[in-house]
Amino acid sequence: MFFQKEIETMPRKELEALQLAKLKETVAYCYNKVPFYHQKLTEAGVGDGSRIRQLSDVQYIPFTTKEDFRNNYPFGLNAAPMKDIVRIHASSGTTGKPTVGVYTKKDIDVWSDCVARVAVAGGVTDEDIIQISFGYGLFTGALGLHFGLEKIGATVIPASSGNTEKQMMMFRDFGVTGLVATPSYALYLSEAVKEAGYPLSDYSLRLGILGSEPCTPEMRAQIEANLGIYVSDNYGMTELGGPGVSGDCPERDGMHFAEDHFLPEIIDSATGERLREGGKGELVVTTLSRQGMPVLRYRTKDITSITYEPCPCGRTHARMSKTAGRTDDMMIIKGVNVFPTQIESVLVGMPYIGPHYQIVLRRVNFRDTLEIRVELADAELLERYQELQELQRSMHDRLKSVLGLEAKVTLVQPKTLERFQGKAKRILDLRNEPQA
Repeated sequence: MFFQKEIETMPRKELEALQLAKLKETVAYCYNKVPFYHQKLTEAGVGDGSRIRQLSDVQYIPFTTKEDFRNNYPFGLNAAPMKDIVRIHASSGTTGKPTVGVYTKKDIDVWSDCVARVAVAGGVTDEDIIQISFGYGLFTGALGLHFGLEKIGATVIPASSGNTEKQMMMFRDFGVTGLVATPSYALYLSEAVKEAGYPLSDYSLRLGILGSEPCTPEMRAQIEANLGIYVSDNYGMTELGGPGVSGDCPERDGMHFAEDHFLPEIIDSATGERLREGGKGELVVTTLSRQGMPVLRYRTKDITSITYEPCPCGRTHARMSKTAGRTDDMMIIKGVNVFPTQIESVLVGMPYIGPHYQIVLRRVNFRDTLEIRVELADAELLERYQELQELQRSMHDRLKSVLGLEAKVTLVQPKTLERFQGKAKRILDLRNEPQA
């Protein structure tokens, strides 16, 4: 149940004292080693951090944004010389230059510890055989989980993503007990397992460690039902070093931060003001242990909340709720804020429909419209017009109640919407396309 029990159950006052000491060290380190931070900290009047006397003083440190990473591409935010760097990772860079992360040997060791905590809390032991179906490469997810799982002593299969038939063959032949994947790919695999014709008794799967994108409770329940497994979630990103920043405990009531390595805050994304405990806003994180590329007050754009209430599992580290979306994937439609996770929570688990959907945005007569395309689970329903109408009406009404606006619901034939082996891309925004 614990990987580093003494740290994970550290009394709150001791944990905060440790965080304060490490925050001061990190600010001084950034001030002295990174010209970008030296200038920012000087301009903000923070200097080398000697004026930081309590954790709340973190609010006087300037934010770091994704633009700062792009403007300092590739190594402008490095604090350690390249001779001390043993690994380079990067984001996909689909919207421009990739976000780069560099690691010293100590960084890799700390990262592995954080991932091992998440995995053990999710039920992994040294007797498990874990298949990693993340894509290997510059993406932090695969190698991050790989090293953390090996540190526990689990057997790791670096399957990478894709080749679903081979993935299922390895499940059966290698006695795989655990799956690491994005929720989207885990859902796709779970459907493939059902359709392959082998009984679940031919599989040894018992748990899933999912991450890299949000997983709603409804999607988690669908994956668990399809594969007969227990699923836990974890959180991380390239800018913060990868997965292992936080993760589910057995209670699954918020993901515990590795607070000895990360200092989380919640802010109002519009004003930048810090919110009180329990307030929902944008997550901001300061790294407390990184040598290669420390980060001060990184604006993640992820929307969540944090609680410091004691957890029944015994862990004392703060818990973040499942992310409600990102400030940059929030859709504003007719003045209403809409997140894909809201739509997914309505659709997943409804009878007669599959778990795959697509959101289509258009602009008609200078007004935004929202269409939601949803796959049917059984094509025969297309021939039962009355039932089809009732299902469409029910989905429309539920979506209107949750979203607060009208949405057109289009039911499509099974297996006609795109499947994803990595992060799902469900939004098709046609609002800037010429009108027919």
